[in-house]
Amino acid sequence: GTARHDREMAIQAKRDLAKTTDPVERLRLRCLARGSAGIKGLGRVFRIMDDDNSRTLDFKEFVKGLNDYAMMIDKEEAQDIFRVFDKDGNGIIDFDEFLVTLRPPMSNARKEIIMQAFRKLDKSGDGVVTIEDLRGVYNAKHHPKYQNGDWTEDQVFRAFLDNFDSPYDKDGKVTTEEFMNYYAGVSASIDTDVYFIIMMKNAWKL
Repeated sequence: GTARHDREMAIQAKRDLAKTTDPVERLRLRCLARGSAGIKGLGRVFRIMDDDNSRTLDFKEFVKGLNDYAMMIDKEEAQDIFRVFDKDGNGIIDFDEFLVTLRPPMSNARKEIIMQAFRKLDKSGDGVVTIEDLRGVYNAKHHPKYQNGDWTEDQVFRAFLDNFDSPYDKDGKVTTEEFMNYYAGVSASIDTDVYFIIMMKNAWKL
């Protein structure tokens, strides 16, 4: 059902975009209009640009990141967004904080069930899910492409990880942050905690 949720969320985000003037909300909706992976994808673009690993961005890098991600935002709106995050006015924003603020708000109950799913997948407990981690948890043998001989087991695992990975830079590894960002997108399209938790329990057999 995630693909359907994704479509519904994208449509809803486009609708809301027409109504809202808040610059941060507008950027959030622009990301969500790309589906559940939208916010995570933007985070990945920024990470690639952060050459010195400072985990910060100045305004020029920020605008370049938005452009690289094909977010057509005029300079004025970009400045408004930047100002919201540049709390101390030093011309630099912390991009972890930026991504957390951009992520649609989630209740603690939702965060907890997402982390349960992540911990179940993260067999080695190192905070990163890889193909190795999936071997005991995710059964590739039911996948139609495995059954008809198109894909190996590893290819099925890789395709599965790609769902959570950024569309532009797939490294076959999924961090807690990427998993959380992905499900924040899914969560945005589901109204009640109860329904979200049932969906997660069913999807991950928790």
